[in-house]
Amino acid sequence: MLCRGDSMKEKVMMNKSVLVLTRIGLLSAVALILSAVENMIPALPFALPGMKLGLSNLAVMFALELCSLPGAVCVVAAKAVFALLTRGVTAFFMSLAGGVLATLAMWMMLRIKKLQFGCLGIGIAGAFLHNCGQLLVALVLVSDAVYAYFPVLSLASVATGALTGLVYYIIMPHLKRIPLLS
Repeated sequence: MLCRGDSMKEKVMMNKSVLVLTRIGLLSAVALILSAVENMIPALPFALPGMKLGLSNLAVMFALELCSLPGAVCVVAAKAVFALLTRGVTAFFMSLAGGVLATLAMWMMLRIKKLQFGCLGIGIAGAFLHNCGQLLVALVLVSDAVYAYFPVLSLASVATGALTGLVYYIIMPHLKRIPLLS
């Protein structure tokens, strides 16, 4: 608690950190809800085992904009813990590796001011690198046979990343109208 003698700067800093923490919690909850909903969607007949749309990455993309890299990594960690609790240890490591790699790549793309990647480019890069992180974990846990997944997952990441980027582009302006998120 701040006392009467505390400076206005300390109060503002405390309010800002509470706001960031609230945003991280809210975006983590959104990521978990989107992940749970995505788990309820039946697998498409042509989809490889474990292939998903990646809708929960919308929360990570928004966290990169609102909370910077540490906040987005916290959302990724919450998603990974959710995967651990609902799908097991392997899903945890795959989610964490893919999520961290994708988040770092999207963060770097957002920071390069000379190039404008746009929501579609960032979404596709995030999906592609998420798949790469998952394949690295699978390579360690399974065998070299996971290399056969790479071409199909690369194509799928273009489609799913474009979808995620497009949804982000459409909903971002509406979410920014919410006072807590603006």
